[in-house]
Parts: sequence; C-alpha cells; structure tokens
Amino acid sequence: MENKAHLTEAHAKMINWVKELAFYKDELKTFQTRLEEVVTRNNKQEILAQAEHFQNQFITQNEVIDELNHDFKQFDNTIAANVLGNPIASDHRSIVIPANLIDQHIMFLQIYKELKTDFEKFLVKTF
Repeated sequence: MENKAHLTEAHAKMINWVKELAFYKDELKTFQTRLEEVVTRNNKQEILAQAEHFQNQFITQNEVIDELNHDFKQFDNTIAANVLGNPIASDHRSIVIPANLIDQHIMFLQIYKELKTDFEKFLVKTF
C-alpha cells in the first residue's frame, strides 16, 4: 500500500509523531519514578525481578523512541529538501511516506500500549 500525502500533510504528520514520541518519553520518566517507589517499599524477590524486567523495557523503549525520532526527523528533512529544491507549487505536490516509517510507528504504539498496561497491572499488584 502506497501512502501518499501532500508535502504539508506529510510534514505535519512527522511533527505530530515527534511530539507524540516526546510525550511517551516523558511518560516513561514517570513510570521510572513509580518503579523506583515500588522497589524502595518492596524487597520481595518476585517484585524485584519484575521491577528489573520493567526497567529493561523502559530502557529499550527509550532507545526505540530515540531511533524513531531520528528517522521521523530525517524524513522531515527530506520533505524540506523537496520544498527547497523546487518551491513552486510545493503545497500541491505529494510525497510517499515510507511504509517502514508507518510500520515502525504502528509497532511502537502497540508495544508501548502493552507495556503500559502490564506496568499498570504490576503497580496495582504492588500497592
């Protein structure tokens, strides 16, 4: 499936995706703080093992966010270069948003949602 969008629409989509990633990165900081609170109150081996698992997942998700952020900004630079290279009627031209960017975005959202749900269940269990 080809995902074409006008240059301005594609640019807006990349800006929104970058802002969305910033939100998730900030939310991960909140999760980390909550995890630290759980660890300071619980010293059960089972809880500590699960806490380590979530710690690793938070690190991984932060790395994924950084990579996606880079990829989204790179594509946005491609859009800008397209406009600068030929500014005439740039608001009417289209560009194909690479399928891999869309797929990576969708996959991140699914994995992040699962992580958040699992972490919330963990918090309920530990409080």
